[in-house]
Amino acid sequence: MYYCIAGLCSVYAHAQVGIDTNSPNSTLDVNGKTTLRKELRVGGTPTQVGNAGLNGQVLVSQGENLPPVWKSINVSFMEEGQYKLINSYLSLDQKGITSLSNGVAGDMIYTNVVGDNITDTSKGKWLKIEGLENNFTVKNPKNRITYQFQTGIELKAPVATTSQNISFTCGVFRGGKLVAVRPDKVSSTNNTDKGGFQDYIFTLNYTEQNVPLGAQKIEVACRKIESSDVNSQFSIGRNISNSNTVSNAFTLESDLKIDIIEYVTYKAN
Repeated sequence: MYYCIAGLCSVYAHAQVGIDTNSPNSTLDVNGKTTLRKELRVGGTPTQVGNAGLNGQVLVSQGENLPPVWKSINVSFMEEGQYKLINSYLSLDQKGITSLSNGVAGDMIYTNVVGDNITDTSKGKWLKIEGLENNFTVKNPKNRITYQFQTGIELKAPVATTSQNISFTCGVFRGGKLVAVRPDKVSSTNNTDKGGFQDYIFTLNYTEQNVPLGAQKIEVACRKIESSDVNSQFSIGRNISNSNTVSNAFTLESDLKIDIIEYVTYKAN
């Protein structure tokens, strides 16, 4: 454009500059590598220099016709080949299992193997802790899934001055198949002051690798193996009776935490 007023003339031209290209598509079009020897500033005006951002900030697009802005991020960068926590699920239950108490004998099955079916009574008479069931979807074939289960166990001997014990086991099932199991034993002490009660905390931690893709259902179940006295009272994940002052459903509740960790990969644009 050309202007001439009272003998004063000026020329204004709007042009596009191309580097290594004869057909630039923007004000500055660089067809090749770019090296910056100092800071990159954005958002400047004819009277104010642009913003160079702060140490550790990243440049984020605001869309077409808007300048990018510097932003701080609250998560660390993940390198390809590392594992990253994707999701965590926490389930709580205070109903527990009370149907393995006095008069109920153990199933006398002492071993299990991975893959045992939760409904196969030849592998044990499993009872579920219903409130701990969890469902999620695995989306990355390279993964690690960690199960952290904790529950309270309570035993009450028929006679406070006579020690008794109960062997039991709890396991984690995925799709109805056993993936993790740990047997244990709780024993009462002949302590009259405690009225024959004995409380105990049971824990089970296990990590599966490369769980198949798709929907997954996780359940926790326990079973009674044997008892020194079939008349001993026994509960898992809650107190035997609300009338005792030794414990309650809250202090003996069951917790299941599931962490889904996936392998980090980046796709080329």
